[in-house]
Amino acid sequence: MFISKSKKSPFYQLTYIVDGKRTTISTKTSSKKEAKEFLYNFQKEKSAVTTCNSIPLKTCITIDSFKTEYLEYCRPIKSPRYTSSIDSAFLQFIRVIKNCSLTEVSTRTVDKFITITFARTQRGAHQYYRTLKAAFNKAVEWNYIDSNPFCKVKFPKLSKSFPVFITEDELLIILANTPYQYLKDIFVVGFYTGLRLGELINMKWDWLNFEQNCITVRCTEGFQTKSKKERIVPMSNKVRSVLINRFNNSNHILNDVVFYRKEKRRLHQDTISKQFKIIVRKSNLNEKIHFHTLRHSFASVLVQKGVSLYIIKELLGHQDLATTQIYSHLQQQNLRDAVNML
Repeated sequence: MFISKSKKSPFYQLTYIVDGKRTTISTKTSSKKEAKEFLYNFQKEKSAVTTCNSIPLKTCITIDSFKTEYLEYCRPIKSPRYTSSIDSAFLQFIRVIKNCSLTEVSTRTVDKFITITFARTQRGAHQYYRTLKAAFNKAVEWNYIDSNPFCKVKFPKLSKSFPVFITEDELLIILANTPYQYLKDIFVVGFYTGLRLGELINMKWDWLNFEQNCITVRCTEGFQTKSKKERIVPMSNKVRSVLINRFNNSNHILNDVVFYRKEKRRLHQDTISKQFKIIVRKSNLNEKIHFHTLRHSFASVLVQKGVSLYIIKELLGHQDLATTQIYSHLQQQNLRDAVNML
């Protein structure tokens, strides 16, 4: 809590933190002496309100104990993948700054953690930062700390690169080196629908409508889409052919998953991702290609064929058009037309 003066106002401003956010009010005086008196009275009044009405901070909880409590809170409402990322972020944080009390975590502590992890893995450090920032916001709500130190630290800018994508010919090379039919089917449907891997391995027969040629990506008791919203993705002829073939060769029940190695046993994301990576290396393709590249490829092919980014946004299930705009650089003809107008 402090007073300061800016060019925007002739009056001194009082700055303080509320729920982890910086708040400023005017002292309505240009006299430093009067502004200090205003600060003193404000602190006195705020202290009285805190004593009478607020729950005192629970200062004894350690980072590890808070992690356990926070994970218990998150498991019923977050995906297993996200809760796993929470656990990893806290493990890395404790490894760097030790298992101290939450109230001992300062902006300097956070800066140290970011500097060390950023030097090792920029993307990983960014994920840790976002995950821990959300967790510490909850710690403020639970009255373990009075402000979030992560909110006061600006994360370094990440370098941005165009997403890697593959062509249909490269997909055929990958399929030629894929030993199992169920993997081939997943790769083809992933490439021609843009579905996330989690959506593919959780796809059930009641998601499919062969009469209207569409897939309804559903939120179920055991699975939630990333946006928590359902969406409809049309089937191309290639996707329809793969799915009908699986339909005709399985003892399908509406509630059963479409893709499996052994019937009624759900596949694991990490296993499929690792197998895809092994096949890519065996195919002597770009080392940067991973399973999510299939989703990028779906969008990239559509952009190059002139499909609107707004339509691609809906097909991919993006909440914000800004996310879809990472593919805008592929609209080469639009760029050439714009330059030719000069």
